[in-house]
Amino acid sequence: MKGLWLENQQLKLRTDIPVPHPPPGEALVRVLRAGICNTDLELKRGYYPYIGILGHEFVGVVEQGPEHLLHRRVVGEINAACGHCRFCLSGQPTHCENRTVLGIVNRHGAFADYLCLPVKNLHPIPDNLPTDIATFTEPVAAALEIQQQVSVGVDDRVLVVGDGKLGQLVAQTLALTGCNLLVVGRHQDKLVNLEARGIKTGLADAVTDQAFDISVECTGNPEGFAIARRALRPRGTLVLKSTYAGNLSLDASSLVVDEITLIGSRCGPFPEALQLLATGNIDVQPLIHGCYPLDDAIFAFEQAQHRGVLKVLLEISH
Repeated sequence: MKGLWLENQQLKLRTDIPVPHPPPGEALVRVLRAGICNTDLELKRGYYPYIGILGHEFVGVVEQGPEHLLHRRVVGEINAACGHCRFCLSGQPTHCENRTVLGIVNRHGAFADYLCLPVKNLHPIPDNLPTDIATFTEPVAAALEIQQQVSVGVDDRVLVVGDGKLGQLVAQTLALTGCNLLVVGRHQDKLVNLEARGIKTGLADAVTDQAFDISVECTGNPEGFAIARRALRPRGTLVLKSTYAGNLSLDASSLVVDEITLIGSRCGPFPEALQLLATGNIDVQPLIHGCYPLDDAIFAFEQAQHRGVLKVLLEISH
């Protein structure tokens, strides 16, 4: 089969990759569409020493699997857990000690004709949900994870730092709580997407120090972290949604003095994400910059790295 291969921080479109054979408990999925994520870009920059097929945001059709999923469109949770370690037994499979992660850790990903995932990871897509829109299920679920970890109410002042793909999804999901929300970024043309939905936006100078109960950092850079941190009141909560390619310097003493709660946040609930997308309660269409065939995947990656570009999709098959 054909697939986009990463090795030594170099991408290569290969046509000699064997079609995977699903082991017991897993399904073979023919990939229809896949999204290029910031994590994919960071892996190419050397964030983690991964070798193999990239990609973890996808929509596909089950070619081999259980009857109830056969020939149906699905999305898939990216962590394949062992089921018997202490984290799996305590209901925390995303932290499985033996997990593989689609397109990230020891498991080939979605930028290829086929992939394999455990059947329990797969979720059927509602018939009314277009394939391009359903491709956003994984990042929408990641955005929703914040509300699984932190109680967000109408009285809370919440800051989202970052106007990229993740920041836009985090903002839209948090806006549904009715909280007092402000989103700041560097690109007015991106912030317009949120303003159209009645979400208050601004540039960095719109942030008042120590004025927010919760801040969510979605930029993955030190400047974004600094803004999110100084915005918090004492005993505020700082949520980190982005991975960082390098080391991050911070004033640990100030976290102690102000009794700041620091929370890392990544994967989230797929059923809720699918429901939000199917009902149109969040709108991801404006985030799609373009869709390219797998043959043009290397060019698509170059496009995804340009400043101002939001989501780039790969069309793997029809």
